[in-house]
Amino acid sequence: MPTPLNNTENNLNIKTIKDLIRKYQPPFWVYDSEIIYKKIKLLEKFDVIRFAQKSCSNIHILRMMKNKNIKIDAVSLGEIERALSSGFAPNTNEIVFTADILDQETLFKVVDCKIPVNAGSLDMLTQLGKISPGHHVWLRINPRFGYGHSKKTNTGGENSKHGLWEPELAIPIIKKYKLKLIGLHMHIGSGVNYSHLKKVCESMTKYVFQLNQKISSISVGGGLPIPYKFNDEPIDIKKYFMLWNIARNKISEFLKEKIQLEIEPGRFLVAESGILISRVWATKKMGNNNFVLVDVGFNDLMRPTMYGSYHHISIVAGDDRIIDEKETTNTVVAGPLCESGDIFTQKEGGTVQSRKLPIIKIGDYLIFHDTGAYGSTMSSNYNTRPLIPEILLKNNNSIVIRRRQTIEDILNLEK
Repeated sequence: MPTPLNNTENNLNIKTIKDLIRKYQPPFWVYDSEIIYKKIKLLEKFDVIRFAQKSCSNIHILRMMKNKNIKIDAVSLGEIERALSSGFAPNTNEIVFTADILDQETLFKVVDCKIPVNAGSLDMLTQLGKISPGHHVWLRINPRFGYGHSKKTNTGGENSKHGLWEPELAIPIIKKYKLKLIGLHMHIGSGVNYSHLKKVCESMTKYVFQLNQKISSISVGGGLPIPYKFNDEPIDIKKYFMLWNIARNKISEFLKEKIQLEIEPGRFLVAESGILISRVWATKKMGNNNFVLVDVGFNDLMRPTMYGSYHHISIVAGDDRIIDEKETTNTVVAGPLCESGDIFTQKEGGTVQSRKLPIIKIGDYLIFHDTGAYGSTMSSNYNTRPLIPEILLKNNNSIVIRRRQTIEDILNLEK
């Protein structure tokens, strides 16, 4: 949930932000380690917390997870290498590789490091089994329904590429290659509500009963929402755990073995820990719209353009004046890209939507809240714009955990 900048109990307050602006010069990302640790603690009833690193894959963040005994989910060869570089051990269950395809290089890596594979396709099982009999595997099941805050984050149903539609077809392949089935995994999308959650729990139980295979774990996937707006209801973690624990107990009773309950959060652990700090370089009126243009674009924060996602925006005055929160104007906030869709205040589908914001001047700073997840990890070099720095607040200090990329860095890849 967006935290008011005048809340001094939070590290992401106006004093800290002004200090960071002076020290590092915007634009840059900031993460607060204390918030991440607090979110981890909320999930401690689950047997295994496996961080979905695609949400925030900086190796310094991954090392924080490792130090708290959090395991890791990787969805690419690059993420496997990040996890290994951060101290997660091969030949264990600390890393699980989740995907729907296995290219040759990735296949060789998971075999060499004995990394369990969460298979979303039958072909993956065959390719793995041929060169690594006995390999540990999970089955990612598509329960034939899905849910998400956007159509693009719905990972279940017939329009989703993810998971096994007929998981029973995987069993002969597993037996043929003597693969070791560890567990079943189910993830239907991001932003799950309780009615859908109950349905997923029932579906997981149904598939365990139908397949009737000896397993040791079930994974509830991720998708835990966070409140991006002040009036959004935070998820009830106790209720969430209770529903899954009921399902786990039914499964344990059926299999006559205590089953481990895994959760795979990404956004829930890191989104609220992060802000994006930008600077205003131009303002202009276009018909009925008042535009404010900042030095970050969808090459930095993709979510508003890609999903129509909402991020609360706060203003820090560049001239030390007091911002009058009551005197507002309808404002469209946009970036510097040569692209009409480079707008932070829009609905899904690209409809421009103004937002009531205080009067903004050139030289002011706009703070985008709750950007710790799917912010920097979705950044690109579009328009040949370098990646911006990442700053971590930890132990009353700020440290650069990713330096500012230079144009020379980009061009060197092409020389």
